[in-house]
Amino acid sequence: QVQLVESGGGSVQAGGSLRLSCEVSGFDIRRYCMAWFRQAPGKKREGVAFFDRTGRINYADSVEDRFGFFKDSARNAAFLQMNNLKAEDTAMYYCAAQCHEGVTSIATANPRNFAYWGQGTQVTVSS
Repeated sequence: QVQLVESGGGSVQAGGSLRLSCEVSGFDIRRYCMAWFRQAPGKKREGVAFFDRTGRINYADSVEDRFGFFKDSARNAAFLQMNNLKAEDTAMYYCAAQCHEGVTSIATANPRNFAYWGQGTQVTVSS
């Protein structure tokens, strides 16, 4: 049974940092693409960071140079390190995995093309 469980969200002040975790069971994360998405109230779910099958990573322009996406194969987990957080980063953050082969970058990371999702973890940044 596939499960993705996020944790690590919380409330921080602008300029602060958080690390989100996505613990995966049911498949080996080294074999599949993964991504972090976020959704703010009243807005569409948007891709934040994408990790393809070959190990390449890319980010949405809004988080480039502030966020880092990495995996720990031993734990079968993925992480999103978020630094210099801004109020506009406030959203529910989701981990997603196993994307359609047509997804090759964050720009093509449509949520509909991901098979598995976590339940989300809330990030709130106060200015």
